Amino acid sequence: MMLSRVGDTLYWMSRYLERAEHTARLLDLQLHLMLDQTEINPVRRWNHLLKSLHLPPLETGQPDAFEMTHWLTFDPSNEFSILSFISAARENARHVREQISSEMWEQINRLYFQVKQTSIGDIWNDQPHEFFRSVKEGVHLFQGITDSTMSNGEGWSFIQMGRFLERANMIARLVDTHYQQFAATALDQTVNFNFLEWVGLLKSCTAYEAYCKVYTADVRPDLTAEYLILNPDFPHTVRYSVDRLTIAIQAAAASTESKRARHVTRLAGKLRAMMDYAQMDEILADGLHNYLETIQTQCTQIHNAIYSAFIVYPADEFVN
Repeated sequence: MMLSRVGDTLYWMSRYLERAEHTARLLDLQLHLMLDQTEINPVRRWNHLLKSLHLPPLETGQPDAFEMTHWLTFDPSNEFSILSFISAARENARHVREQISSEMWEQINRLYFQVKQTSIGDIWNDQPHEFFRSVKEGVHLFQGITDSTMSNGEGWSFIQMGRFLERANMIARLVDTHYQQFAATALDQTVNFNFLEWVGLLKSCTAYEAYCKVYTADVRPDLTAEYLILNPDFPHTVRYSVDRLTIAIQAAAASTESKRARHVTRLAGKLRAMMDYAQMDEILADGLHNYLETIQTQCTQIHNAIYSAFIVYPADEFVN
């Protein structure tokens, strides 16, 4: 059984990197949408972004795009900035260098110094989108290197648990926030008003092209929700993330006979079953917000159960 400290460190390394990549995607999209003439108020748009990132809304006044981008990207005093997330991921990786491959350490180190040595002044007037793309690609490269150079043992399972638990929770929150913002939109009709906002939701999950291959370019709120929540094949959907999370938990639980490990496996299986047998019309009839809120609540329960089972478990619960 892997030391709980090591498992915890790998788990949070992965979660922090997922948060950094998610924040970079949303900020990049935000700056793109600001260039388009839409009816959305800038304060409303920034508050929508902040809520999607689980951050408090703006208090008063008009948001300054330059300052907001700096705060969410480079501000070391903001624990929710991209720099803070990557710094925390690198620090966790440093503590477990013997558990990860040298290629993984080199990539996370390279990504850290790339962001650390860049400022908002460097990117603001010279293609900030290129910078955010490099952050996203840096995280993707780390994940690919992890899959290619790390043995698929317990440490790898903790990395996958962190990655996909974070992703499932973030996508559920993002979709929930978006649909609350456009609650008056008819869900079964093609979107004409605020079309770019709905395309933006798909792009914020890197899902627009994949969506069009399934539904063509007919962007409808109900089909968008169905794709981002229930599609089992696309990597940035809730169901795909829950499937991978469950597999990782089962792999970690296989190495122990702990009752708490069986409990976290049951919780993950419960969430997976809730998604496997869900139908979009039933979800919409019962309330999309309630369904997505339930997913987020269950993700929190699974996180707590992971800690109880693998991180802070009492030694006397294991069978000799």
